[in-house]
Amino acid sequence: MNKLLPKPLLLLLGGLFVINLLQSYATELIYDEAYYWYYSQNLSWGYFDHPPMVGWMIALGYGLFQNELGVRLVSCFMGTGTALLIWSLVRHPDKKMFYREFFVWILSITLLHAYGFLSLPDTPLLFFTALFLWVYRRFVNQPGPWISLALGICMSALMYSKYHAALVILFVLFSNLQLLKNRYAWLALGVSLLCYLPHLYWLFDHDFVSLEFHLFERPNQPYNFSKFTLGFLLNLLALFGLTFPFVYKTLFAFRAGNKLEKAMVFLIYGFLIFFFISSFQRRVQTQWLVVISIPAAVIVAQCLVGQPTLRKWIWRLGLANVIVLAGLRLGLVYEPLFPVHFESHGNKVWVSNLKTLSKGVPVVFENSYRKASMYAFYSQEPAISLNNAYYRKDQYAIDGSEALVQGKQVFYVYKEGTGQEAFYLDAWGEKKFGTFIENFSSYRDLKAGISEGETLAAGQEYSFWIYNPYQKNVPLKALRLGIAYLDASKRLNEVRPIDSQTGPNKVLVPGDTLRVRITLPKAVKADPMYLRAVISENDLPFGLNGKAQRIKP
Repeated sequence: MNKLLPKPLLLLLGGLFVINLLQSYATELIYDEAYYWYYSQNLSWGYFDHPPMVGWMIALGYGLFQNELGVRLVSCFMGTGTALLIWSLVRHPDKKMFYREFFVWILSITLLHAYGFLSLPDTPLLFFTALFLWVYRRFVNQPGPWISLALGICMSALMYSKYHAALVILFVLFSNLQLLKNRYAWLALGVSLLCYLPHLYWLFDHDFVSLEFHLFERPNQPYNFSKFTLGFLLNLLALFGLTFPFVYKTLFAFRAGNKLEKAMVFLIYGFLIFFFISSFQRRVQTQWLVVISIPAAVIVAQCLVGQPTLRKWIWRLGLANVIVLAGLRLGLVYEPLFPVHFESHGNKVWVSNLKTLSKGVPVVFENSYRKASMYAFYSQEPAISLNNAYYRKDQYAIDGSEALVQGKQVFYVYKEGTGQEAFYLDAWGEKKFGTFIENFSSYRDLKAGISEGETLAAGQEYSFWIYNPYQKNVPLKALRLGIAYLDASKRLNEVRPIDSQTGPNKVLVPGDTLRVRITLPKAVKADPMYLRAVISENDLPFGLNGKAQRIKP
């Protein structure tokens, strides 16, 4: 790589690295970064929403600098490393003559630009995708045990970054099915699985909670062409900004000349087709498509060397992209330059307002992992998100954080609320209400459900079971039972309380299951497709205790 890297390009990338460091230090965290910082405070082999790589990255940097720079330090290195790997993957003898066009082109790719400093799961996904392709090129040219070891480690690092990485590996395999007959490819697979075993065990130990959520439990909405399929097409344009016509024209005209190029073509078409089909079922987020930025960056960079017209337009439109992105980056730091109020603005202010109001006691946020983690980062005070039936589960639902506030005075922040309670001003200057609760007590980890194998119908009797996973007794008099009715997209329609006798003077002992006969209440607001058994404790909103169960016709 060193022989082919012009000194001016090295200086440009070095300058960009320094700018990213300064940006990282000067820009307040966005909410997802704060959430992943929360991951890093309790290192694990897995987390509710994602594999653990982003948490590990942040822990490494935050160990050196306990501020925004620490959160983003490793991402800055990965962003520069990704650009260097893309340069190395471009195989053209004259590429050194066009280092300026290459630099502008790479810098103009919207999310590749943003993930050069933001600490999100897609940052390591991009870096390890580029590294995987870089190692794969050497593997197909000269397979052997050592390169197989490197390839296997790269595949496991990809999978530790984001579950979408499985598509990267599969599409590269589809581009070269001869790998199925290659013993070194099987060695690489064995190494990757061995490295990935800790996360697989974590998934097993947590009842595959991540996969169950992403595949089955995640709320959706009915198909909407504008939001789903048209949104997918607009995301394709957003990936490359003003350069998109020339980028896609180049990609669709490109013909692979070797196995690496074939792998990159399969990656691009594979992701486009896969998520186009997915767009008929759910909204496709822009970052889900970001992987194609790596092969697209390589192919376009390779083609612009020999195509003057492409080079001219990538230079002009790429510069325009860079100017726009540079303006937005300045606006991330200095709010008046940003066109709208963004989530990196005003967090220190609202956290300070709330810390003053709460007087330093632990804060319980209703249905907001985003605010809980942001508050904890900037206040350095305990905070959790307590989720209920009107939301979804997240890391706070599985990591035992509920125990931090049991028996303590807390300030409870409502998701939506008005009235005479205390309030603070958020980042937009709006009032957010809450109340002090003495001796807080909750049992969100209680499991519940309706007996399976029965046709569920309103007005009929069923067995409602409750399981106590705690290492302490749960007083039954503190509990109220309910049924949450969900629509076909598993969005909540309503919660119907149940009149039941759980025994006012009894307790549910650790590891025990209580079964109560209940009459299933009639849905009022709409005809539901699913139901969920829910429990309210100490008059808190009903929780997310049971899984969504299909209501059989």
